[in-house]
Order: sequence, then C-alpha cells, then structure tokens
Amino acid sequence: MRISERFIQELQDKVDIEQVISSSIALKRRGKTLVGLCPFHNEKTPSFTVYPESNSFYCFGCGAGGDVISFVRRMENLDYIEAVKAVAQMAGVSMPEDGYDDTLSKQRMRLLEANREAAKFFNACLMDPKNKPALDYFLNRGLSINTVRRFGLGYAPNDWRELIKHMRSKGFTEHELVLANLARRSEKNGVSNYYDNFRNRVMFPIIDLRGNVIAFGGRVMDDSKPKYINTSDTLVYKKSNGVFAMNFAKSNNGGKLILVEGYMDVIALHQAGFTNAIACLGTAFTNEQANLLSRYAEEIIICYDNDEAGKTATARALGVLSKTGLKLRVVRMAGGKDADEIIRKHGKERFADLLKEASNKTEYKLLEERGKYNLDTDDGKLRFLMAATQVLASCGSIEQDIYATRLSNELGVSIESIKAQLKTASARQRRLEESRKRTETEEKLLKSSEDKNNPERAKNLRAAKAEETLIASFMRNPDFYNKLKEKISPDNFVTAFNRRVYECLINGIQGGFEPSLSLFSADFSPQEMDTVTRISLLGANLSNTVKECEDCIAVLKECTANKVDNVASLSDEEFMKLFKKK
Repeated sequence: MRISERFIQELQDKVDIEQVISSSIALKRRGKTLVGLCPFHNEKTPSFTVYPESNSFYCFGCGAGGDVISFVRRMENLDYIEAVKAVAQMAGVSMPEDGYDDTLSKQRMRLLEANREAAKFFNACLMDPKNKPALDYFLNRGLSINTVRRFGLGYAPNDWRELIKHMRSKGFTEHELVLANLARRSEKNGVSNYYDNFRNRVMFPIIDLRGNVIAFGGRVMDDSKPKYINTSDTLVYKKSNGVFAMNFAKSNNGGKLILVEGYMDVIALHQAGFTNAIACLGTAFTNEQANLLSRYAEEIIICYDNDEAGKTATARALGVLSKTGLKLRVVRMAGGKDADEIIRKHGKERFADLLKEASNKTEYKLLEERGKYNLDTDDGKLRFLMAATQVLASCGSIEQDIYATRLSNELGVSIESIKAQLKTASARQRRLEESRKRTETEEKLLKSSEDKNNPERAKNLRAAKAEETLIASFMRNPDFYNKLKEKISPDNFVTAFNRRVYECLINGIQGGFEPSLSLFSADFSPQEMDTVTRISLLGANLSNTVKECEDCIAVLKECTANKVDNVASLSDEEFMKLFKKK
C-alpha cells in the first residue's frame, strides 16, 4: 500500500517549505515569493524561486521543481518514503500506522546498517594485536589513537571471506553485502561464489551529513596496485556527490573550507587543528560537489598536490567552482608534495603560513604562467606578457589596472604597452564571450520544445502544449474538469508522459483532493517533478476559461485522429476505437 493522499495533503499543510528550504540555502523575499541561489546547479544570479502559498519551488535556471517532499528527496538523496518520514519529523507529525510500501526505504536502511556494522568490524580488526602492522601504518604517518577513533579508521583482513562470515553472523545476507559493495559475486559452472571486496587494506569510512556510513575507501600499505579500492555507486552512495569529512567540516568552519586531495591529507589537517578540511571523492571534481560546498562556505582554499596531476585537478576545480560565486584561493604547496607531508615535515605553523599566503584565482593563474617562461630573456618576457594578458582579459577593469601596474614594475615594460595589449586581448575575449552567448541562445531556442521527461513533446509540440494547458487549467480550476470530463479522456492525449500526469491529476480530483504538486510526488521521480512543476506554473499565464479548455480538447482530438499512420498495425480493439472516433 502507498501512503494515503489524505495524509500527504495534511502533511503539506503543516510543514513550512520556507523554513525547510532556508535551512539549506539563503532566501530573500520578493513579493509573495522567495528567491535564492539554486542548490542544484551553479549560478551567480538567483533563479531558484519558492512559492509558500503552494508549498512548491521552481528554478528558472535549471528547471528543478516540485513540492517540499521533492526538495528533501533531492537534497538528501532519499527515496520517497524516507523523504516523507523526514518531512513528517520536521513538521512534528506521526507517520500513519496503516501499511505502505517502503521496500526501497527498508533496503536502503539495511545497506546503511550493513555499512555501520562493517565499519565496526574493520575498526575492531585494526585494534586487534595480530593486525599490528595496519595500526602501525597510521601511527607511523603521525596519527594519534584518538584521531584513528574519531575518523573510525579500520583494517580489512587479508582473507577472502572474513567480513562475509562476520556479517552473516549479524544477520546480513550475501546479496545485501553485494548491494552495499562490501562483497563481490563470481559465477563458475553455474554456481555463485561470494568474496570480500576489501582485503588487506587500511579502511577509511565515508560518512554523510547525517552521520551514516555510506561507503569506504581502502588503501594498500605498500606500493602495490591498485593503490585504492573505493565503494562503487550504491543505493546509499554516489561518488559524484561524495565529500569526505564534510560531516565534521560543515559546522564552525568560519565560512571557509580547505579542499585537499586525499583521505590522509584531510585527517592530518584535522588532527593539526584545521577542522574545516575536506576532500571530494571520485576521479574529477563535479558540479554536484561544488553545489554542496557552496551551501556550507563562502570561501574555498584549494590545496591540491604539488605535482602535474594536482595542477590539472586545481585548474578543473577552479573552473567548476568559479560558477558558484564563491571566493577562491589557491595554496602553492611549497615544502612538500601534499598537506600531510608539509605538516609532518614542517609542522602545522608552516601550513598556516601557506594558507595566509594563498593566491586568489588571478594571482594563481599568473604564477602558473610565469613558471613556464625564462624571464631573464626578452623572448621569455614577451611570451609571459602575452599569456598574462590572456589571463587578465576576463577580469574587471580595476583588477586589470592593479595587475598591469605590477607587471610593468616587475618586468620593466611600460604600463602603456601592457594596457594596449590588454585592450586587444579584452576585445578578443568579449567577442568570444558574445559568440558563446549567441550559441547558447540558439541552442536554448532549439531545445525549448524538448523535455527530457517527455521525449515525444518536440515532435508533437502543438498537442503537447494543448495537453499542458489543459492540465494547468484543471489544476487551477478543478471544477472545469467536472464540466468537461465527458468530452476528454486520457486516450485523447498524444504524449505518454502528459497522459500520466493527467491520469494522476484526475484521480486526485475524483478522490476529492485539492489539486497540488503533492498529488504527484509519490508517482513521479524528483526529475519528473521538474516537468510537472513547470506545467503547473503555466496556470498563472492562461486565460483560465472553459472555452480555452474546450479549444485544447479540440486540438487533441484532431491530433489523435491524425496520428494513426498505419491502420493495418492496429489491434482489433484499437481499430474499433478508431472507427468509433471517425
């Protein structure tokens, strides 16, 4: 059984969407609505809009939308039942006692329980005297026992089934362990064999913002390959969203986060007192991770490794983070290849000094370009100045003046010459930017009829718009449906997605429920709710008359009549329906 619509509507009436969303992002009132920077995509100008009257939200930048349950699902990566429970808890409402299908929710809870039990097992193994080399690995790298315990570090024994045996004794099945990526399965002669995913590795549990163990990173203690094995994507974990130690760094960080590369860098920094250090998981920095960081800080200090791979990663992170509007600085890791090594060799005071000396984005790029050329030669100076003006071309005029003056003084080149070159580079940059914007506009115009949730929309635009107008009108004026229900049926809908929306809507209306987005959130994914929300917002710009609805019905009947191309392919039942329509 599903959760009753009656309970969902009562819950929506009691929860304050403004309060829920403002706990994650800063909102400013604009008339009857509130606006803020969207947490689901990178933006500098607020396009995320909250509608308290309808308990809904919509982003005019990326198209994300829905009700309060959809928002919580997205933000916390929950399934529908879990999100309803979370919203009910926020509203101080008890969940209904009658049955509902929470199979997926229970499965997720089992995986979280399995991860928690595995973390306890790995930690116990680390503290077992027979595994002393594993504990020595951490101690020899400067970690204290208190730090080991705080981060729940562990050791996976050098055995093919030791974890599986332990977890079976705790009531977990091998199938559940495979779903959690704690175990793997192989097939041989039609027989399934299960074995531990992590073996003979020190273990780093990954903990989410609510304190759940959601994944693990396992590192070898020598130079063998692969150096790391990490949990693959599961029901409770997605690498592209993962941030290590954010559960610690999210609070009392002074508005700043220190972004480093690896687990040990983060842990060493926390032990040294830099408790706002974090590391982003996965092979590349993502927009999802940038959005998460922007919710908990105003400034990011990048401290990636002092090698070519680290420089490449820094450039990528700067590119992604630049879209968030966050203040960005970069530390030049002098004295060691990473934060962990610098602290062990030179102490936390040296690392604190490096943080103070961190360059802003422009300074960092200029320093990187400077290192490529020999400035003792005229050719080196010329090449560096050409590269520097390319860096400064995208900066504001005041910033350009400051750095142009610095370059003139340092290189002995007249300020007039540098500004002339900078003027040319800036003009070229503007042309490129204008061209990029034109291309983006053209692409938006081409895609304006497309909808990822309704792939049939672009090819049936006239019918789809009629469908959406009808849905929006009935949501805004449910009494229209009662007047017109004999004239329209789901069979008249051309696109399958809009037909689903319409059927869900009329089921709610016939059930006596007030049409709202909460009617759809159980049957539509958070991504599908984007389209449902967009359609619902159309109601504000329609004439909202019965005549308008009748015109839409006429369009749909015309379109469905013309849609059949091959009568011979129809079933007898479909042919009879078509015959009656004709």
